[in-house]
Amino acid sequence: MVKYFLGQSVLRSSWDQVFAAFWQRYPNPYSKHVLTEDIVHREVTPDQKLLSRRLLTKTNRMPRWAERLFPANVAHSVYILEDSIVDPQNQTMTTFTWNINHARLMVVEERCVYCVNSDNSGWTEIRREAWVSSSLFGVSRAVQEFGLARFKSNVTKTMKGFEYILAKLQGEAPSKTLVETAKEAKEKAKETALAATEKAKDLANKAATKQQQRQ
Repeated sequence: MVKYFLGQSVLRSSWDQVFAAFWQRYPNPYSKHVLTEDIVHREVTPDQKLLSRRLLTKTNRMPRWAERLFPANVAHSVYILEDSIVDPQNQTMTTFTWNINHARLMVVEERCVYCVNSDNSGWTEIRREAWVSSSLFGVSRAVQEFGLARFKSNVTKTMKGFEYILAKLQGEAPSKTLVETAKEAKEKAKETALAATEKAKDLANKAATKQQQRQ
């Protein structure tokens, strides 16, 4: 059994502006649960699409009843992998995110598509899907309900954070172009990719080992 979420939001800013804000949205007053972000991989494909993988660390506050099921020293942070595909020609950006630890407790997978709003070309539409699952015997349904409620709450924070960064960018300086933003992001990737890659490999190996042990 999996809990499914489908939602649609609109940001009253152009797709280029939202694209620029996407890479600059942390930190903001609504994202205090996001602790770190690292670029693991980035490349431009022959057909001029920008592919990126980032590793995000977020706080992972559990409900009290769930804390009783896990040791006191269990990590209170969750590691999130985020893959993104940016198509500047068609003005779309698609992101996929999922957690790579605490998978036994709960897995939250999300897919978002950012595109030009069909009613107003100066606005950006976000189509969001999420799947919440749990393999905990006996309490999986309660965990899924909790995960879905938290996800909805985080969506609200995400949108407020987006609006905050967009207002800041538009108020303080002209929005950066797609090329400028991609260039800056690529330079930043060179500085952080090695350390982030090692961290991601270590986490992925641990997750794979645990998965094999469970099987």
